[in-house]
Amino acid sequence: MAFSYSANEKNSFGVAMLLLFGLLMSHIGVSGAVGVCYGRNGNNLPSQAQVVSLFKANKIGKMRIYDPDQATLQALKGSNIDLILDVPKTTLQSLTDAAKAKDWVQKNVVAYSPGVKFRYIAVGNEIHPADAEAKFVLPAIKNVYSAIAAANLQGQIKVSTAIDTTLLGKSSPPSEGTFSTQASSYITPIIQFLAKNGAPLLANVYPYFAYTGNTAQIKLQYALFTATGVVVQDKQYQYRNLFDAMLDSLYAALEKAGAPNLEIVVSESGWPSAGNPAATVNNAGTYYRNLINHVKGTAGTPRKPGKAIETYLFAMFDENLKPAGTEQHFGVFSPSKQQKYQLTFG
Repeated sequence: MAFSYSANEKNSFGVAMLLLFGLLMSHIGVSGAVGVCYGRNGNNLPSQAQVVSLFKANKIGKMRIYDPDQATLQALKGSNIDLILDVPKTTLQSLTDAAKAKDWVQKNVVAYSPGVKFRYIAVGNEIHPADAEAKFVLPAIKNVYSAIAAANLQGQIKVSTAIDTTLLGKSSPPSEGTFSTQASSYITPIIQFLAKNGAPLLANVYPYFAYTGNTAQIKLQYALFTATGVVVQDKQYQYRNLFDAMLDSLYAALEKAGAPNLEIVVSESGWPSAGNPAATVNNAGTYYRNLINHVKGTAGTPRKPGKAIETYLFAMFDENLKPAGTEQHFGVFSPSKQQKYQLTFG
């Protein structure tokens, strides 16, 4: 059957289609995106150019690197891979000088933009309140942010820091999540700055370490996303996996710190394949596959239903220069560029 429209009807129809398209795209954008952290602490790893090619071949659209390695940045040009770029711990103090922060941003960000798609700058990784570097984090964040803004890049690059869950004084049940007294004085001003400037908090979330640190009370199935029913009932929230519980404990802590709308990006999460009785190839493969499926869906967490969970797997490769034990066995690829597990990223 053929239909005819007046000019006004055509215009209305066109507007409706644009609105529908926008709605569809916003819905598509709800699903979590999966990236992979690329560490280089090994003496048998592929070249940076080969690694970028491996990311592209496996449709991995997001990468995290832990220092501004120039060869990696060169290889990323034109790749369309979103990037988290870390400021290493050893650089934090120097970036409390605004001029040095500006130089750092010019050399490592502006010089490669827009060919490299910088997404976040992580100013420090897992800095703890007692660390000597803790007092440098917020001043460095502010200076890097100012340098990004001066380059007119603040609309596309967010400046943050990456924490771990040891900053929580209480995490169970998730609704009781709160930062420890010691951590609160450190992290609260950072949280306030991130909220003011629309940047997410980056968080490294490891059910593996939570499980192995408390096997008496945490079941392996809960950590691996394989529990068949509700494991933790927390008020109106029901938890079937430890990842969601850990993430929601951070969201609860943010609410108590006065930032209920601050987003969290999971900047690391992984499971080792050797070095501990729980660190097996089967367990690791199960964890990575289920984590990818979970964050690529639109379920979110019980506390943040329907909210995307942007997540970066740790890590791309086994790194043989790390301390002996599990630290050497977090890779989803071997140094020979072979997948250790059958994972679908894109």
